[in-house]
Amino acid sequence: MEGSVNSNYYKSIQISGLRFWLTLLAVIWLLGSIGLGWIVKSFLIVIGIILITPVLAFMGFRWWLKRNLVVDRCPVCSYESAGINNTQMRCPSCSEPLKVEKGHFLRLTPPGTVDVQAIDVTVKQLED
Repeated sequence: MEGSVNSNYYKSIQISGLRFWLTLLAVIWLLGSIGLGWIVKSFLIVIGIILITPVLAFMGFRWWLKRNLVVDRCPVCSYESAGINNTQMRCPSCSEPLKVEKGHFLRLTPPGTVDVQAIDVTVKQLED
């Protein structure tokens, strides 16, 4: 009696294992007949987009930075620094407000302020 129980148990395990493989084969056959090409192609396209997007973003950022990064000297203290074109900033050395425009730093002065250049005048003594 014990032998027949073990033999039935062994057959049920064998049949359930066979059932799994037959079901898997049927599902694969059904999906293959419907067409899995579009799923595989879609998956590859998504993977390609995920891989290429950071590279394109990095190249675009470098191109934008090359066009908009300005390195110039402060018109007040002649300290060289960098700024983004068409923005306002302060000089890191003298804290003068500057405007970055057309590739150069310009002093940002309120309206009505006259900006002059001082020149050094040497004094000569006239002899009597």
